[in-house]
Amino acid sequence: MMKLTAIPAGTELFRPREKMEQQGAEALTEQELLAVLLRTGTKQAPVLELAAQVMERFDALPLLKEATREELMEIPGIGKAKALELQAALELGKRVFRYSYPDRYVVRSPEDAAEYMMEDLRFLQQEHFVVLCLNTKNQIIHKQTLFIGSLNSSIVHPRELFKEALRRSAASIICLHNHPSGDPAPSSEDIQVTKRVAECGRLLGIELLDHVIVGDQCFESMKEQGFM
Repeated sequence: MMKLTAIPAGTELFRPREKMEQQGAEALTEQELLAVLLRTGTKQAPVLELAAQVMERFDALPLLKEATREELMEIPGIGKAKALELQAALELGKRVFRYSYPDRYVVRSPEDAAEYMMEDLRFLQQEHFVVLCLNTKNQIIHKQTLFIGSLNSSIVHPRELFKEALRRSAASIICLHNHPSGDPAPSSEDIQVTKRVAECGRLLGIELLDHVIVGDQCFESMKEQGFM
């Protein structure tokens, strides 16, 4: 069974929460991560020593992931509340590990992008500007409405647009907006916004694949129109 060095009662060699705040969770040992979950120790055992006891009782991680509430509560200092919190954290970890993304919509053409958003946009009474974030396989990983109102360069600010793309680690983006009139013909403002976003995308390394304007059961691709 794995032996862990216990921390003498009354001493504080480490402060796991402060270390996590300053250096991130990846900098913590397994014992320190467990101490963060336990939060407090007892009069007899500081939280790091209590974490060491848990790790030793369950041979570090291999057996801990299957520990029952009753088995956890056999350790002095682990009551029902702590046992349930540990089980919840372990179950969450299992689910994250098992998680698989559902089938994602793939955009291969302007038609694909327009079809994906047509029913959401065609009946709106105000212009809505939407960004689709795509991965390297051109699968949509995120959709977000960023701006509502008449489209102009002051409203559609690339900073806000690419902030979301960077946050999602997108390889590329597609922008869409609707024309409440039902006519998707691009305006001069549409063209200006498209060129501005495309230029910023080139600087950031996140390509603007297209800017699609949605009308009533019709659309225009700024890329196919030669505005990009």
